[in-house]
Amino acid sequence: MHDTDPSDLESFATILAGELPGRWTSQYHPDHGDTDYDHLTAEVWDMDQTAHAIATYGVSVCAVLTRTDDHARLLVIDHLGQAEGFLVAAMAPAGLPAAAYTGVREPDGLAVPADPFHAAEAITLHLLPRYADAAAHARRNAAALTSPLPDQIELTWAGDALTTPVPDSAPLAKLLAKHGFLYETAKDLLVLPGDDTAVQAQAVRAIGARLADLGVGVGMRHPGRPALAAAHPLPARTAPSTAHGR
Repeated sequence: MHDTDPSDLESFATILAGELPGRWTSQYHPDHGDTDYDHLTAEVWDMDQTAHAIATYGVSVCAVLTRTDDHARLLVIDHLGQAEGFLVAAMAPAGLPAAAYTGVREPDGLAVPADPFHAAEAITLHLLPRYADAAAHARRNAAALTSPLPDQIELTWAGDALTTPVPDSAPLAKLLAKHGFLYETAKDLLVLPGDDTAVQAQAVRAIGARLADLGVGVGMRHPGRPALAAAHPLPARTAPSTAHGR
């Protein structure tokens, strides 16, 4: 039985930490009058009501919940502008470059009641899964930013389209996307449509030339269109690259 008042932010956060799945700690940051917590609110991973409340009212008191096994963090603040309740928002993973968040949807926070038990249920069902997905996406992006370029990519004919596996290298994936490759979720492939063969051929030439500059070869599998390949051969790779920079 908790003998603290859960309507008090410090008590609420302490109880909440004990009710969430996994092992969480709570660190309370009290109101010191002239102290703000911009260094914490800047890490809030939210573009919805939590971000709006912080921008409108500022934060002079808060608590940070940290999961000990993976250092996931949640910021707990009063539901600013409301008579009761709290706002709980994910905080961005520490140590990732800004580019890692490109294309990642913010997990956004929740408005929760002052009852920490009901709040824990809502956070577990809604916020934590979104947080896990977003963090995993950002970490994959970060890993891809430092992945070396491959020696070769394989382009495969699939009907009128060309397909290739999604590369680990983020710059290479960006290059393919720039020249018309689209991500096909069901097959987890990048696809260059063949609706307009002239555009497709132009894209193949441009990609081949750019990859040759980077020291990356191109392999063609099951060419269903020998005329296209013959008319627009890919640039030959003259020498292997010793440094695959981005």
